[in-house]
Parts: sequence; structure tokens; C-alpha cells
Amino acid sequence: MATRTVAQRREQRRLEYDAFMASCPARKLLDRISDKWVSLVLTALAGGPQRYSDLSRRIAGVSQKMLTQTLRTMERDGLLTRTVTASVPVRVDYRLTALGESLLPLMASIKAWAETHIEAVERAQASYDESSAQ
Repeated sequence: MATRTVAQRREQRRLEYDAFMASCPARKLLDRISDKWVSLVLTALAGGPQRYSDLSRRIAGVSQKMLTQTLRTMERDGLLTRTVTASVPVRVDYRLTALGESLLPLMASIKAWAETHIEAVERAQASYDESSAQ
């Protein structure tokens, strides 16, 4: 096995995490965090821990199955923690981890951008659809 310099090893690691490459693990992470439910759960938890039912009410249109699946995936990825408190009924709280909080400013900005620019996007879509129909 050939000996590589520190610079060569650093360059190899940089290439291994190139999201443009199909085999890059970062590409899988980008796929998960770009999911609409992940972004909505993340921003919903910005104000602090919440119970499952609070999240379900806050995020209109999410099914129980999708919310559960999203929360499990986010917990597995280290973006949130799930705390079970023994009581009747059992209380389950979800809270962002430090890793999840580090992603929050980006997601909050994307959410704000979407809310601010939706009308311009809808106008562009209508214009495109109109010109494509001709």
C-alpha cells in the first residue's frame, strides 16, 4: 500500500463527501433534511420541546404515520431527542439536539423564503403553464 501525505488524505476525504457523487453519504442526508415534514418539524420545535399531539396539531396535513416516521428518522439522525415520562397517560416530549439546532437557522430561512416568495413562484408557474399550452 502506497503511503499518502496528509494533503492527499485530506483531498481523498473531501472527494468522499462530494454530494454530487452518487455514492456520497451526504447526498442521503440532503435527501432526508430536504423532506417537507423534516423542515416543518424542525421549525415547529424551534420554540422548545413539544409533545407528539402538539406537533400533530401544529403541522396541518401530516398523517400520524408520516409524523411518527419523520420523528424516528430525525431521532436516528441525531436532530432531536425523544423523552418518555412515566405517567398516566405516558408523556413523550421531542426536543432539538445541538445538531438539530445548528440546522434550524437554515431551515427557518428556507421556510421564510417560501412564505415570502410563494406568490412570485405561483405567477411564474402560471406564466409558464400558459406559454406551454400554446
